[in-house]
Amino acid sequence: MSEKLHTLLMLWAGRSAIEIATAVRHGEVSATTVVEEHLHVISQRDPQVGAFRRVREQAVHEARLLQKRRDLAELPLAGVPVAVKDNLEVAGEATLHGSAAGPHTPAPEDHVTVARLRAAGAVIVGLTNLPELGLVALGDSAYGIVRNPWNLSRTAGGSSSGSAAAVAAGMVPIALGNDGMGSLRIPAACCGVLAIKPGAGLVPPPANDWDRLTENGPLAGTASDLALALSVLAADPALAEAWRSGRRVEPPPRMLRSVWADDDEVWEPQPPPDSPEPFDLRVAYAPQPLPAGMRVDKEFQAAVRGAAETLRVAGHTVVEHGRRLPVWLGPATVATWLIRAAESAEAPDRLERRTRALARAGRTLRALRLNGVRGRERWRGYGADQWFGEADALITPALAAVPPKAERWGERGFLRNAWTNVTYAPTAGPWNMCGWPAISVPVATHSSAMPIGVQIVAPPGGEPHLLGLAAQLQNVHPPLRPPGFS
Repeated sequence: MSEKLHTLLMLWAGRSAIEIATAVRHGEVSATTVVEEHLHVISQRDPQVGAFRRVREQAVHEARLLQKRRDLAELPLAGVPVAVKDNLEVAGEATLHGSAAGPHTPAPEDHVTVARLRAAGAVIVGLTNLPELGLVALGDSAYGIVRNPWNLSRTAGGSSSGSAAAVAAGMVPIALGNDGMGSLRIPAACCGVLAIKPGAGLVPPPANDWDRLTENGPLAGTASDLALALSVLAADPALAEAWRSGRRVEPPPRMLRSVWADDDEVWEPQPPPDSPEPFDLRVAYAPQPLPAGMRVDKEFQAAVRGAAETLRVAGHTVVEHGRRLPVWLGPATVATWLIRAAESAEAPDRLERRTRALARAGRTLRALRLNGVRGRERWRGYGADQWFGEADALITPALAAVPPKAERWGERGFLRNAWTNVTYAPTAGPWNMCGWPAISVPVATHSSAMPIGVQIVAPPGGEPHLLGLAAQLQNVHPPLRPPGFS
């Protein structure tokens, strides 16, 4: 990297994906310059955070090749640096799943979601850390501890730990992760960024989708970037502008060369306004949705009420959802999680203590036929719909407590890991159990100076509603950067 770059003020790191792609398409900056700047920022910031398992220096070469593409001016993510969770295949890179036990064989081809990002003009700058096999909502593995940019003594959450931390610390504008029991929404809430778990069938899932529990999805700093990334991952351009109005918006016709203009002039429509448009939904809110005996931090409950009030002022019909989640759903969700751990741990002797303990618990439950299948079928078949009611969307806390300490949890046993996961991040899993879309949006700051996120859930097909509501919340609660990472 040139010495000149080290001395210049960073112009593109910290910008949104939309700003970067627009500038690259219009020739205001090259993709190479954008990628070089972001790699420099990663080299400066990641030693503190530990978001990346591998930083791809060849991204600069790939950016140079991108700059030569004849369709550069049409690419929605032209030159945008993207980080990919290290359980999704990137061609030529080993996919390690946060484990030192697996093979280090380079992937022969990209996962389809990675291929779609590249086709849209994105440049993959690195692979991000996750806990071993993505089993927990904590950010440690054999490759280090992912620390929360808001407070380096606390975890970034998991399992898309490094992806969330990389976006929060301004190392990339968007990242790719996946969500099997909250693994996008939990770290997004921990780190003060946005993430959406799409509903079933919208985005191609990972190869091991935990029996249809897991969906791939994006993390971003703004609702508009999140919508753009989701539209690329889903191969659905109509989602790119859904943040404006809460509905799918078909893209305008391609730019037309004017018959009255000179050869180098084109006609294009006026850009739409930057703020979201009014729309009307029935929005329910549940500050304390957990069964009796399970606690939610009072400040997190207040954030749900505040988000509901923001949306009421924006023009929505807002009602309180007074019922708590059914008692039977919690054990079914935990059993489903542990059974997935047992299925994922193929070589237990070479895995971490935590992974072995979770897998052992799962095998015990399976032997006792306590596998959560009946509860999952009940919730997915009719329970979620009955509990949700007539609302178009539901706001809940994204977490129940502030993120735990950033420590080497993988060296600890079953009880400490299971208890920590269940008590601090219990609100996400139910929506994997039924396959409904859900989004995490930062809306406030805790007295501990950590960000507070809310979760918004919608019935199947409700991703446009979620993006629109997120944009309206961000319009009132603008995104913040952690101190020291602006």
